[in-house]
Amino acid sequence: MRSILWLSVRLSLVLLLAVSFGSRALAEEATVWIGTITPQGGQSKGIYRATFDPATGNLTTPELAAEIASPGFVTVHPNGRRLYSVCELPNKQGPGVAAFEISENGRSLRLLNMQPIGDGGAAHLAVDRSGRCLFTAQYGGGSVAVLPLDADGRIQPRSDLAEHEGSGPNEARQKGPHPHWVGVDAANRFLFVPDLGIDRVMIYRMNLDEGKIERHGAGVCPAGGGPRHLKFHPNGRFAYVLNELQMAVTAFAYDAEAGTLTPMQTISTLPEELQEVPSKASEIRIHPSGRFVYAANRGHDSIAVFQVDPDSGKLTFVEREAIRGSWPRNFNLDPTGQWLLAAGRDSNTLAVFRIDPATGGLVFSGKSVYCPTPICVEF
Repeated sequence: MRSILWLSVRLSLVLLLAVSFGSRALAEEATVWIGTITPQGGQSKGIYRATFDPATGNLTTPELAAEIASPGFVTVHPNGRRLYSVCELPNKQGPGVAAFEISENGRSLRLLNMQPIGDGGAAHLAVDRSGRCLFTAQYGGGSVAVLPLDADGRIQPRSDLAEHEGSGPNEARQKGPHPHWVGVDAANRFLFVPDLGIDRVMIYRMNLDEGKIERHGAGVCPAGGGPRHLKFHPNGRFAYVLNELQMAVTAFAYDAEAGTLTPMQTISTLPEELQEVPSKASEIRIHPSGRFVYAANRGHDSIAVFQVDPDSGKLTFVEREAIRGSWPRNFNLDPTGQWLLAAGRDSNTLAVFRIDPATGGLVFSGKSVYCPTPICVEF
């Protein structure tokens, strides 16, 4: 009887270990690409790569993956085999974009080609969901560019350029248009461009076969708000725009058929009494579950957490958490939705936070790694 009991205990332990290791195996390690700024005399040399383990929250110290000037924002092609970055072209040729091939093991980048944008430097870039076109937003040029991609992922010469017009009430920052972000909807029909200078989210209908965009409409943000970045809710019915100057999030209802944005609510990411000088909102992300929205506050160096009402899409404030670093220009959530990585540009750090699945709140893991001037985190 004792031997049978002992055998039963041993079998239970074996099964427990098998389940434990099986669960760990399911949570595969993720590659993290980091875009940086490369100031003269600074330590950053280009695009960096790290590995993140969602089972433990461990993040490896980033290593240089590609040497390139001012890669800033990066994005991965839908097929996962190409990476694109904004950049400064060599030999003082001006601002451009670069295409890289990601190695089979996902650990290195090989430059495919570069192309000039031709209208100032890009603040952001994105690839449409079919992988046919690359879009860039020129903050200084006040324009949106379209660059077709060939079958190998190389960037072709610019095929279209849409120039914005207008201004806003903030004389220091809104004397003219300043497109700050580009992205497409789930149906891959429309392109969205928050413009900080004119308090509008410009909407374009895409013709991907010809590499053209046609103005379709606009979503209206609060006057002087300075819309910077936009993210769509997983259900496709809501969109959230981060207003840099007002330090607030505007929630929109999205009609996917008509391609229209209707504002519903604007909620502060940081009360005025907490705002330091200068204070600027920077990045916004939505939890994969759609239950939470996160927004970063530069100056206060924190991330605001909001809960999403599943029916109305409106937000309720949950908490603010310090990033354990300085000037969080960017952050991202890992694909499992368990962790958040916050990039401190001025502190040269990437800090890891666990996400409370019940409240969406952030708990610092105690883990932070060195990375020179990080301003973009992409999985």
